[in-house]
Amino acid sequence: MKLSHFHFDLPPELLAEYPAENRDESRLMVLNRKEQTIEHKMFKDLIDYFDQDDVLVMNNTKVFPARLYGNKEKTGARIEVFLLRELNPETRLWDVLVDPARKIRIGNKLYFGDDETLVAEVIDNTTSRGRTLRFLFDGSYQEFRNKLTELGETPLPKYIKRDVEPEDAERYQTIFAKEEGAVAAPTAGLHFSKHLLKRLEIKGVDFAEVTLHVGLGTFSAVEVEDLSKHKMDSEEMRIDQSTVDVINKAIVDKRRICAIGTTAMRALESSVSSQHTLNPYAGWTNKFVFPPHDFSIANAMVTNFHTPKSTLLMMVSAFAGYDFTKRAYQEAIKEKYNFFSYGDAMLII
Repeated sequence: MKLSHFHFDLPPELLAEYPAENRDESRLMVLNRKEQTIEHKMFKDLIDYFDQDDVLVMNNTKVFPARLYGNKEKTGARIEVFLLRELNPETRLWDVLVDPARKIRIGNKLYFGDDETLVAEVIDNTTSRGRTLRFLFDGSYQEFRNKLTELGETPLPKYIKRDVEPEDAERYQTIFAKEEGAVAAPTAGLHFSKHLLKRLEIKGVDFAEVTLHVGLGTFSAVEVEDLSKHKMDSEEMRIDQSTVDVINKAIVDKRRICAIGTTAMRALESSVSSQHTLNPYAGWTNKFVFPPHDFSIANAMVTNFHTPKSTLLMMVSAFAGYDFTKRAYQEAIKEKYNFFSYGDAMLII
């Protein structure tokens, strides 16, 4: 398949600036692959599609407040610094993006916070906007991390044009987030409320957790027409033995195994054995799933509505079928579903 197959016109007003008032009251479009039917529901109706011993696979990554604003020494110019990943805790080296990049050269110092107790020095250039920073801070590692959290703000995607609001710190985080390390939320999980999780638990549905720290690559546009030439950014992931045991038992028992989001699905597809069962794994993945692709573990998925030409849309098309996905998206636009991170959801069974 080619990149141009994944273009569609998305009316800008369908990009959600805010989440639904209550997490589980976003809309839910249900795609049945076998019947080729499309239903319109509420997210809380998800429970009707799962029975005892079915498994929901959640990504338990936690978003950290990755966007900082500093001032350049001498000129005082305001610079946005987006923390991508920690390279070395001892030397406080970080991989970051800076904006505007043309002003930031090796050797420059940036000052953060009103008291300027946090300073960063530019050590290296990695890409046109990428830099390696060494943070200088007088205090323990924990105090340093606390300072980053205090000064950082929720890294809402760039398409959301409004300012970050206090509620975003809670709403741009799943309620099962545990393992800090993501710079973008695994957004399919945002729709789960405590009440819905409790109802699923009472019904006997099992939960299995994977960790995939979502990087900014999740928003990267594909720029090559031949999809086989596209390179995904690597993201850190982990699947523990306890998760493997739950999922492999469900495979044997022929239960419904539902990946909550493209990140959970990518983690599962990155650690498949030759017998089409799940293996434990700790490391990095740059798995790119696009049509045609045989999925080995999950037989259902929950996902948001994605933007044109995105790797996320390509994965959904691989899972639901290209033509069926195209029809569903046409219907979503007609029915004015909300798209992207704070938007509505789709269940594919």
